[in-house]
Amino acid sequence: MLFINKRTLILCKICAISIYLALFCVACGYASQSKSLEQHSSLAARMQFDWFQYVGDDKEFAVDLKPTQYLNPVLPGYHPDPSITRAGDDYYLVNSSFGHWPGLPIFHSTDLVHWQQIGHALTRSDQLDFEGIDVGNDGIYAPTLRYHNGVFYLITTAVRAGGNFLMTAKNPAGPWSDPVFLPEINGIDPDIFFDDDGKTYIAHNGGPEGEPLYSGHRAIWLWEYDLANKRVVAESGRIIVNGGVDISKKPIWIEGPHIYKVGDWYYLTCAEGGTGPGHSQVIFRTKSVTEPFVPYENNPILTQRDLPRDRPFPISNAGHADFIQTKTGEWWAVFLGSRIYDGEYTNLGRETYLLPVKWQNEWPVILTANTAIPYVLEKPKGLTDSTQIKAESGNFTWRDDFASKDFALTWKALRGPWSSWASIDSQQGLLNVKAKSDTLSSKKVPAFLARPQQHQNFSVSTKLKIPQQSGISGGLAALQNSRCHYYWGVRRQENSKAVELFLEKTEAGNTKLVSSSLVPVSGDWLILEFAGNNGELHFYYQTDGSQSKSLVKGQDARILSSQKAGGFVGTYLGLHARVEPQGALQTQ
Repeated sequence: MLFINKRTLILCKICAISIYLALFCVACGYASQSKSLEQHSSLAARMQFDWFQYVGDDKEFAVDLKPTQYLNPVLPGYHPDPSITRAGDDYYLVNSSFGHWPGLPIFHSTDLVHWQQIGHALTRSDQLDFEGIDVGNDGIYAPTLRYHNGVFYLITTAVRAGGNFLMTAKNPAGPWSDPVFLPEINGIDPDIFFDDDGKTYIAHNGGPEGEPLYSGHRAIWLWEYDLANKRVVAESGRIIVNGGVDISKKPIWIEGPHIYKVGDWYYLTCAEGGTGPGHSQVIFRTKSVTEPFVPYENNPILTQRDLPRDRPFPISNAGHADFIQTKTGEWWAVFLGSRIYDGEYTNLGRETYLLPVKWQNEWPVILTANTAIPYVLEKPKGLTDSTQIKAESGNFTWRDDFASKDFALTWKALRGPWSSWASIDSQQGLLNVKAKSDTLSSKKVPAFLARPQQHQNFSVSTKLKIPQQSGISGGLAALQNSRCHYYWGVRRQENSKAVELFLEKTEAGNTKLVSSSLVPVSGDWLILEFAGNNGELHFYYQTDGSQSKSLVKGQDARILSSQKAGGFVGTYLGLHARVEPQGALQTQ
């Protein structure tokens, strides 16, 4: 029999406790070391940007404006499908945003000419899920913005992300409500109209009854909406326009409806002809929404399709208009158009233009036939001047030194928020971007923070810290969609004092390495730049305060055009950070 006295038992307990404490300390040491390594790895796997600059300089904007004049487009670059409303002396405008995030940008003006972005309607990831959508073809289509009885209403379509929905806000800068989805409303481009008898209606593009008679055959539907209970009135839907102005001529893509009541008439304006060179704006009217809408005999009331495409500084694709009446009684229209080069290409996407509306025999007309959209016009009369706003129209330079902790409203990401991978250190004036494995070709949320290209002739540049480790890259990118983009970046070579500058080109989904060069550097920072001139792109760099040097010139910018890349958006220019994929591309 084994006897253990009290003293031995105490010693055993002390030894056990000592061993436990020792193991605990070792475990804590490993955990601390692991955490330290993880933090070090996280810091090393980020890119830092000191500043970003965009410069636009187009010849058509090089004009001396009189104080009474303004310049078209009022929102250059990718600002499609504008819709406008008025609340007292203030005007508010919204554009389509497709797969860019935040979505549904809201602008404010007091004079219809100088616009300042004040917020977005889609700012929370729980409002909509965009992961997996095609940035250029899916997402937010053609919204309508209206102000009624102290409330702002925004109705739109989330293609492949939920369908048609309605949102409300007391302040157009936000916050906006969660979407109220409208499953009864199919198709796209919904409009909300508040009649003076208290009834509310929703008009939208949808399919015709039965089978389409031809490709592009669509219809405009009208539904009554129960505003108090937030629901579509069952069985109230009916077609008010079948095909377009004259179905015997097989018009295509009647869409973007907006209804107004002026005097005793209800007016319905729509886009017709597709959002390309054949685009136009047409008008109908009726004395009662229960009766047929009759087309204007001199339709269209706006188009550029009959003009020669080789005219100076051509504007094409005009249509998709919305009307507004000012407090002085004037009527104006905002609509989309595209500045093109080489007769057909646009990298800018569809821009927002402003023109006066003239009334002829109680019909509204924006432009008479064969009239080119003017760049310079007289401003609306009697409105509060907004020239103090730093509006992004004409030629300008836009720079972000990251001195504010809040991101500028012009920045956009793809498909979702950047809060998990991008942050601003305003004290140091640095943008930190965590490199991600999601590439620009993916349909996820790559680490890409960008702003729209707003000029045919432009440059973008940035000062960035050279990656501390191999395996990640950072730099500038120009992207139309996941199938067509350029990436102008830098990456660290293992065990080398040189860094690699490289240019990747993705066209029709195929990525190739256009150029690669090892560059000796002694400092930690590098300046990258590229410049565009209509259909060409040129790429430059600077090291250690040296003069700018060219790496590649004359790359094809047409792959970033809507005509080559497809879709309905414009090119975005910005900052990108990437975890390098396995398997190096070969220069071609």
